[in-house]
Amino acid sequence: MKFNKLSQLFLVSALGLAVATLLTSCDIVTIDYIFVADSAGSGASSAGQIQTFDSDNSTGALRPGQPTLSSGGVNPVSMTVTSDYANLYVANAGSSTSAANIAHFLISGSGVLTQKDTVTPVSTPVAVAANAANTYLYVISGTTSATLTEYALSSGTIGSVAAQIKLTVPGYATDTIIPTGIDVLANNSAVFVTAYDQSAYNPGCTPTPTCANSTANPGWIFGFSVGSGGALTPSSGSPYKAGVKPSAIASDPTSRFVYVTDFASNELIGYTVQTGSTLSFLLNGPFRTGNEPSAITIDPRGLYIYVTNALDSSVTPYSIALATGTPSTIVNVTGSQIDSTDTQPLAVIVDASVGRFVYTANRIGSSISGFELNADTGALTAATASPYPTGANPTALATVPHNNHAIEQTTP
Repeated sequence: MKFNKLSQLFLVSALGLAVATLLTSCDIVTIDYIFVADSAGSGASSAGQIQTFDSDNSTGALRPGQPTLSSGGVNPVSMTVTSDYANLYVANAGSSTSAANIAHFLISGSGVLTQKDTVTPVSTPVAVAANAANTYLYVISGTTSATLTEYALSSGTIGSVAAQIKLTVPGYATDTIIPTGIDVLANNSAVFVTAYDQSAYNPGCTPTPTCANSTANPGWIFGFSVGSGGALTPSSGSPYKAGVKPSAIASDPTSRFVYVTDFASNELIGYTVQTGSTLSFLLNGPFRTGNEPSAITIDPRGLYIYVTNALDSSVTPYSIALATGTPSTIVNVTGSQIDSTDTQPLAVIVDASVGRFVYTANRIGSSISGFELNADTGALTAATASPYPTGANPTALATVPHNNHAIEQTTP
């Protein structure tokens, strides 16, 4: 019998749901809660939602957890949690009929989310990040003009704007800057934002003279040191060149290294964090990725990097040389340098409890792919029954430990 693509997708989703339901009835021990932001339908104005999954402590397999609830808006694009795992923030990009917002949820020890307050960003939000001190929430927004906004946090509640900066490339003040990602160093000393200059890089846009008419370098990292009262000061030498189209950014737990994926060049670019939060390129870089790298995460020990490749539908693992920060591709036991996911992964996380499981949110696949991480090598093995069906077009993931599980603390 020959199946068309739609029939195959339905069959895979049905099987995944059946296995997930079976896991629900099994006596498994939950180690983490995995939150995924997606939509209730495939339309542009479909309600955003957050689904909760329970992660098994022995295999990393996921089963449905707490009931699905609204994301607080439409088209959720990014999530972040505070370091005490008590608060979740969701950036909803909105639609032509629904306003954008940043929604705040309380997280209970059993994984129950309760929506509290919301704020309206200056423009369409792209990404959010909370600092480790839980004192500031950073929002990068804009589809035609990039703006970094810093909100004060008080017991998780989003307060007033502490700082707000429009991002421009020196010498090209009128260029259109499109933000793509944000990262806060673990020591709270600096914030870094990735963006690209659409006036210099806009493939497929016509007529060309009105689309890409700038001679500026296309890819950038904007760096800011964080001072008293949340004051943001541009790092010396900022913005820093970051390839052609930087798509995601992450820093290691020791605040010594920053890594950026270049969607257009299929590369991973590494930087060393110098005194005063300035950046310098790692030696021997940049480093090859799969096609169209879309997201990046670093395990809690700072030993391994995981990069999703949207076009390849895969995740690539790297080991980090702790002395230099240099990433090296990990070859799995199968001889492959990549691990297959469902279609178009756009987000990736490592579980918060012990750092043994890796999950990707697959937008076109409408699923989560799960992997078990080998703590000694960083290599990945597909989790039982992966991938796990989600709502439509999942774009963001977050993880918090189960309430009765002690978090493993390991210093690199």
